Amino acid sequence: MDSSRERFPLEGAVIERVPTGQGPVLRTIQRGERRSDSPVFLLIHGLASNARMWDGVGEALARSGYASVAIDLRGHGASDKPDDGYDFDTVCGDLNGVLDHLGIERAVFVGQSWGGNVVVDAAHQHPERVVGAVAVDGGMIELGRTFTSWDDCAAALRPPNLIGTRLGRMEAAMRSMNADWPETGIVGALSNFEVVNDGTIRPHLIFERHMSILRELWSHRPSELFPHIERPVLFLPADSGDVAWTNDKELAIDRAVASLKRGRAHWFRPAHHDLHAQHPQRCADVLVENVENGFLS
Repeated sequence: MDSSRERFPLEGAVIERVPTGQGPVLRTIQRGERRSDSPVFLLIHGLASNARMWDGVGEALARSGYASVAIDLRGHGASDKPDDGYDFDTVCGDLNGVLDHLGIERAVFVGQSWGGNVVVDAAHQHPERVVGAVAVDGGMIELGRTFTSWDDCAAALRPPNLIGTRLGRMEAAMRSMNADWPETGIVGALSNFEVVNDGTIRPHLIFERHMSILRELWSHRPSELFPHIERPVLFLPADSGDVAWTNDKELAIDRAVASLKRGRAHWFRPAHHDLHAQHPQRCADVLVENVENGFLS
């Protein structure tokens, strides 16, 4: 049982497990009232993350009159966890299946990190379902250009082994490292883990599936997709304060925007990679602004 969900119950949201039509059933968190004159925001988390990282953004969107659906992708959170299907084609198919089940024809696809690459891929593969794609500190990740071999990438980016860490220790570390995060962000981060009966944690996404997704990300080349994407793409990159890293990211974002038929970037400075958890109101405000100014349409 995941005690983080007992300790931090969801309020003002509808929780529904939704079939994808491809096998797995995915947990969704739905907020706000759908309106015919405004799009629904489909909120997609990053690698080894979960839908609750979007709690603050979803709440802020609802206050602004917009509906959202946050999803635990396959293998993550409270969704089903098959051993396969972690390629971009299948993950995008899962998203379409969720929209079909919920009766949503089109949505603004918003994804963070790996999820940013997912929504870019969806905009390329399924433009009929995507009003616009928003990549939150992602969408242009090309690990294969950083690491020439998969073995090098796997060695550098393999996740730490957190199995057996006590929940209290993990929570204390998160609060210390992210002192400026609102409570929704802390709750979201803690929800990446299952809490077992002895009070220790283990990630919802197991190591083998994590590495399967990482390998797909290593192979992904969004820069080759950008010239062919008709839908608008909005990048929300984070400036972490690392000058060299930010300079490289600025160059990648500039190239991406120039390659797209409709591209735009809105920087968060300074900000954490999980800027949607750190600055949920600001993130939601940018989303709403770009719907209401006509860019995401």
